[in-house]
Formats: sequence, C-alpha cells, structure tokens
Amino acid sequence: MQIKIAPSILSADFSRMGEAVGLCERSGADLIHCDVMDGSFVGPITFGGQMVKNIRPVTKLPLDVHLMIEHPKTQIKFFAEAGADIITVHYEACAKISESYLKETLELIKSYGVKCGAVVNPDVPVQNIFPVFGLCDMVLIMSVFPGYGGQKFIEGSLEKIRSAREYAKTIGKPELDIEVDGGINAKTAPLVIDAGANVLVAGSALFSAPDFAAATRELRGQ
Repeated sequence: MQIKIAPSILSADFSRMGEAVGLCERSGADLIHCDVMDGSFVGPITFGGQMVKNIRPVTKLPLDVHLMIEHPKTQIKFFAEAGADIITVHYEACAKISESYLKETLELIKSYGVKCGAVVNPDVPVQNIFPVFGLCDMVLIMSVFPGYGGQKFIEGSLEKIRSAREYAKTIGKPELDIEVDGGINAKTAPLVIDAGANVLVAGSALFSAPDFAAATRELRGQ
C-alpha cells in the first residue's frame, strides 16, 4: 500500500504560505493537510475556507481539509466550493448533535463530489465510527488531542489503527486510507505504518527539518 505524506500547513509560516505549499509539492508530499479550528470545538482559531480557496490555485496536490469545528454540516458547502478534495469531520462534534449527524454530514460532502472521512479523538474508541466506514474514503485517527501542534504521540493509537485496518478488510475495503495525525516523526512513523496506517500527517517534523524533502522521504521509510 502506498504511504502518503500530508504536511500540515498549520506548522508553516502563514506570511509565506504560497512558498510553503510549493515546498511541500517539490519535496514529494502527497496531500496538503489543512487544519480548520473554530475556537469552540478546540481552543485555537486557525483559518477558514478563504485560506483553502487561496491555496487551491497554487498547487495540484489534493487538499485534505480537517474540520475541527462545531456543527460541521453548516460549513461543508463553503469548503467544497473552496476546492477541498477531501473533508474529514469529527465524530465527537457530530455525536453531540444527533446519532445520524455524522452520516448525514458525510453524505453531504459526497454530494459535492468531494471525498469524505470521519475522525476520532484519542479518548474515543475507533469502533464508534465503524458504522460509517462504508461511506468513508478516509478514516483519521488522532494520535494527540487536537488543537495544538508539537504534542507527544499517544501510543494507544496504534491499537486503534490496527482495529481500523482489520475492520476495513472485513467490509471489503482493504485499501481504505487510514490517516494518523499527531506526534508523527521519524521515530513514530514506522510504528503507525506497521500498525496499518498509510497516510501520515506531519507538521513540525517537516517544517522544522533542515531538509524538508529528506524528512519527507524518511517519514515514508525511504
């Protein structure tokens, strides 16, 4: 299975975003990971659809938009039209609204011709999103609590990755993208890959590296 690297532009210099995106592309990244935070679901506020819209013309890489927001369904149209290639939404944000809200949101994303995914935080069993695996193009397992970069990888995430991969196989989706976000570096990347993840989000491990391209290859195991 192809290992994909998704640099998180949250770790980039926002005053030089175009250059940062170009660096990702030249260095062999597979996706651009866009962390959208609303100051409510998580403490910080990052950026919204306008940033995604501005990035879209300067790269051919898929834009992987991770919505860490309350009431995500209300924002899907804007991010889809801004140019997102995949939109992932949190189980936790949806479950507090209704039992069907996550499924409805994923179906709405797909109605715009955009790939969709469900996300679980470290303290939520991955089994909680098994009912929507059939809809998902990607499953995102948070290996830190969302909101702030540079946190330490939570090792309990490895068992969740294994469970997700095994369940994906049982429903006939062995190639389902399983993404991991949080604390990914040269030490933890081989662990998550071995557990069954194939999409690795990395921020500081890439943007703080002296050689971005070399760091990208290292995460991929090359």
